[in-house]
Amino acid sequence: MTTAADFALLLIRLTFGLMMAAHGAQKVFGLFGGQGLTETGKGFEALGYHPGKLFAVIGGMSELLGGLGLALGLLTPLAAAALIGVMINAMVTVTGAHGLWETNGGVEYNVCIAVVALAVAAIGPGRLAADRPFPWGKGGWKEAAFALGLGGIAAAITLSL
Repeated sequence: MTTAADFALLLIRLTFGLMMAAHGAQKVFGLFGGQGLTETGKGFEALGYHPGKLFAVIGGMSELLGGLGLALGLLTPLAAAALIGVMINAMVTVTGAHGLWETNGGVEYNVCIAVVALAVAAIGPGRLAADRPFPWGKGGWKEAAFALGLGGIAAAITLSL
């Protein structure tokens, strides 16, 4: 039987996942009013990512594919890791210097996205998800640790380059 919690998880996954996928599509394809890859690459260069266009592809595709994965409940721990890694990078390079609140350009939004992604990995994507038949589709400590660990390692590697 599908419960209110299953529908609530679907709502959370669709909202956060599709928003992140659209955010990635702005970077990579210039959709939804985005700047596209060339301009996004210049922005990444200005932040110290070299070559900027390559890192724009990595960041944009992480948002796009991680967001779609979260929305569909497909490879949920991996999708969560992609979003967590991107949000850590955003906090370190862009928003961290501006404090907590988004109104000042702070980390508020990035923290919320990372925490929701981690929570979905821990709780599991619910019954209304593509991952339902798989062992990782039920969530748990291992899935949460995988998402946080891989996202953190990917962010650390990216930031060290």
